[in-house]
Amino acid sequence: MRVCGAGDLHGQYFDLLRLFEYGGFPPESNYLFLGDYVDRGDRSVEVATLLLALKAQHPYHIFLLRGNHECPDTNDRYGFRDECAQYGGEGNTPDDTLWTIFNKVFQWLPLCASVNGRIFCVHGGLSPELKTLGQLDAIDRSTLDKVPSEGLVCDLLWSDPER
Repeated sequence: MRVCGAGDLHGQYFDLLRLFEYGGFPPESNYLFLGDYVDRGDRSVEVATLLLALKAQHPYHIFLLRGNHECPDTNDRYGFRDECAQYGGEGNTPDDTLWTIFNKVFQWLPLCASVNGRIFCVHGGLSPELKTLGQLDAIDRSTLDKVPSEGLVCDLLWSDPER
């Protein structure tokens, strides 16, 4: 069985389709996506919807990690909220807009994955605060509607290089 991975799709729906055409659609192949499904490209809703639908249909063949753009403060700033508003506008309450619902789902995406217990995968990078893998199990995703500005979770999602 083929195993494929990708990161930083950033709303490039047709690139995602090309990836599946090349690698095969699940369940023919397994996929691990490393986050940043939305923002920048003009088809973020389609990218996120297709990936979530495939995850629901083939839960053991497609795996989705959270990236730094699967956070409301980031994807609001980079255009995902505006794109969502084009697909039905605002909901009846501020808590049921398409953008809000997507972000509630994104909040529960895993922050990391292990491939065969040998390859550690994250969107951003390692953290100097990561001492044991048990720390990862202790992260309470129910509190991660916003990403902390520093620390383990921030590093796993961001870890942008600096001088």
